[in-house]
Amino acid sequence: MTPFVFSMSKSDGKPLKLDPTAASASADLPAFLARPANAPVYHGFVVIEETRKDGWVFGTISDYEDPNGCEWGDAFVIAPDGTRAGIVWQVDTFEPQVVCPSSPERWGVYGFAHPTPVRNTADFVKMCHSFLPELQRRHAMAFPRES
Repeated sequence: MTPFVFSMSKSDGKPLKLDPTAASASADLPAFLARPANAPVYHGFVVIEETRKDGWVFGTISDYEDPNGCEWGDAFVIAPDGTRAGIVWQVDTFEPQVVCPSSPERWGVYGFAHPTPVRNTADFVKMCHSFLPELQRRHAMAFPRES
């Protein structure tokens, strides 16, 4: 198993994919840096509606569209109950990993491997849907149902 390695060096940094309609609490800062009161984590980043499946939807923090193939990125998922978790992904092969444990704002950040680069939204949708079963399992662990 390859350990998850996430690089944020200047040489391979990615542009952010910001939601131009997201409200900011500051006229001088983008929404993700100045979230309005009660705005959820990842507010200010784009939700990709094409990823919606069974009440789950994914958003992206970093831009994934690249005709040469994007090999890593940051994303998030919104569960049907509105709770959120972060995703860091890269082209590789390893089992999903906990990058950050659950906190009051989100039910964790998870690292995923994907076998092929992402070039467009169709690729991003396919990749996100491949992560969904594990994310559903993690969500169920974070919010066990009363029996």
